[in-house]
Amino acid sequence: MKINFFEKFIGSGFYSGFSPYISGTVGSLAALIIYLIPGFEELFVIIPAIIIFMVYGIYLGNKFEVEYGKDPSQCTVDEVVGMWISLVALPKSIGIVVSTFILWRILDIIKPPPARNLERLKGGLGIMIDDVISGIYTLLIMHLVVYLFGTF
Repeated sequence: MKINFFEKFIGSGFYSGFSPYISGTVGSLAALIIYLIPGFEELFVIIPAIIIFMVYGIYLGNKFEVEYGKDPSQCTVDEVVGMWISLVALPKSIGIVVSTFILWRILDIIKPPPARNLERLKGGLGIMIDDVISGIYTLLIMHLVVYLFGTF
């Protein structure tokens, strides 16, 4: 199960997974940079990107685990997906984007239930699912914040 160049590029979150420090945060920043491309926030762009990267990420996570071990730091496609989920349908303002990024990183590290339990699943599904759940939590919290306080 050799990982080819393209698989390594996507699976490592555009090579962010090979950062010697805080690869998850670097992967989330890579996702954020892509999100900042004008138009990426449009639902007809971001939703398919999330679905494609999530499904392909599960497949790649399996390959990365064979190559690098259980839930390897080199595999950051899960952070990319989680970051994008966190931003769906939110206003694209500096305050919202920065707040979402910070909240996403906190929840990804804390892994509130059931994220931590599901992270124990084997292979790519275990790699991906905790980040999807933390991304959904971030999304819900940020939508509530925007509803209550408006865009900032």
